[in-house]
Amino acid sequence: MQRILMGGLLALAVHAAPAVAQQPAQAYDLCYWCMRDAIYADLSLIARLEANPDIDEGIKAPQIVAARADIHRLRAILGPAVDMRPEPCCYARPRLVIR
Repeated sequence: MQRILMGGLLALAVHAAPAVAQQPAQAYDLCYWCMRDAIYADLSLIARLEANPDIDEGIKAPQIVAARADIHRLRAILGPAVDMRPEPCCYARPRLVIR
C-alpha cells in the first residue's frame, strides 16, 4: 500500500515539475515514445488505485483525476496517429484472379 501511495506522489511530483518551472510544455523535447510510456504509466496507476479497496476514496480520487488530466493533455499533444509507411503492405498488391 505504501508503494502505491509513494508511486502516486512521485507521479504527481514529476507531472507538477513543468508547472513549477513555469515553462510551456512545448519547451521540452517530448518524443512520441516518451509520451506513450507516460500515458501507459498513468493508465496503470489509475487501474491499481481503482482496484485497491484498502486505500480511502479521499486519498486516491485526486490522484486518479490528476492522472486522467495528464492523459488527456498528452493525447492532445500527440494528436492523431500518422502512418509513416509509404503504402499499406498487403492492400497495394493487385488482386489475384483465378479462372
